[in-house]
Amino acid sequence: MTIFGQSGGGGKVSALLAMPAAKGLFRRAIVMSGAGIRMAEHERATKLADAVLAEVGLTANQLDKLQQLPLEHLLTAIEPALGFRLLDRYGFGPVVDGHDLPHHPFDPTATDLSDDVPVMVGGTKDENSIFLAPDDLVWNRTLSEDELKTRVADVADGDTDAVLALYRQMHPGINPAELLIEITTDAKFWVRSVLLAERKAAKGKAPVYMYSFNWQTPVLTGKLMAPHALDVPFVFDTLNAVGITGHSTAAPAIAATESATWAGFARTGMPDNKLIPHWPAYTPTDRATMTIDTEWRVQNDPQHEARLLWTKIAQA
Repeated sequence: MTIFGQSGGGGKVSALLAMPAAKGLFRRAIVMSGAGIRMAEHERATKLADAVLAEVGLTANQLDKLQQLPLEHLLTAIEPALGFRLLDRYGFGPVVDGHDLPHHPFDPTATDLSDDVPVMVGGTKDENSIFLAPDDLVWNRTLSEDELKTRVADVADGDTDAVLALYRQMHPGINPAELLIEITTDAKFWVRSVLLAERKAAKGKAPVYMYSFNWQTPVLTGKLMAPHALDVPFVFDTLNAVGITGHSTAAPAIAATESATWAGFARTGMPDNKLIPHWPAYTPTDRATMTIDTEWRVQNDPQHEARLLWTKIAQA
């Protein structure tokens, strides 16, 4: 059996790969746009719960009152309590408790529990565009250079200038709003997928296959580019059920190929099929990554300098 999930589902698959009770229940796994490198540790989870209780003015012995709070009130309380670390997949979610989840799934190394499980991992090129869409400055592409620097500092901290310089070099001529999308996508999504693939490959046991879904939707004048979850209807070949592709004539062929590729991996543990070029496993040497677009092609170690920089920042 193959398990796979997207976004939070990808995080759950990551956790299951490291859970003793799940060992042997599946033979292959696909992690889409949700690589879980680290989960919450007990101390952090406790502090988070205490912080939320403080936000709503309750104590740990008032759980009955907590359950009576309106959902909107709870959601408002959660956000300021969360904090932020690039490699921590969840605020509220699986906890490394030493038993059900003995260790972080892929930190500092890949879990031994799923050494024999082939994994496919990746995401969309512009994941964070959908999360930034409600921000008028981003949506209208009016974000200033100063505002860009302030927001990048939230994820890059002391490496803000280095990140900005590198991404301006990588994406010459794009506006600050789109630069923010690229930077935060790589910080919050891409680096996790890369580290999962890197650490799985380092074990030298079952293969790991890395991909990037790069096709951009034309809807909403193309402002979403290749957003989080865009690839889901392509995987299931259900484009007619959604409007996200804008009835692009190129989309059906991509969906037919992607759904066949995912199904092939589910059956055999290898994504290769007659519709795509050979897809090599990700290795520390080549870092082969399948780029999915109107043309499928393999790139070795794409965004090499960005990988090195975000790896350093994420592990600081």
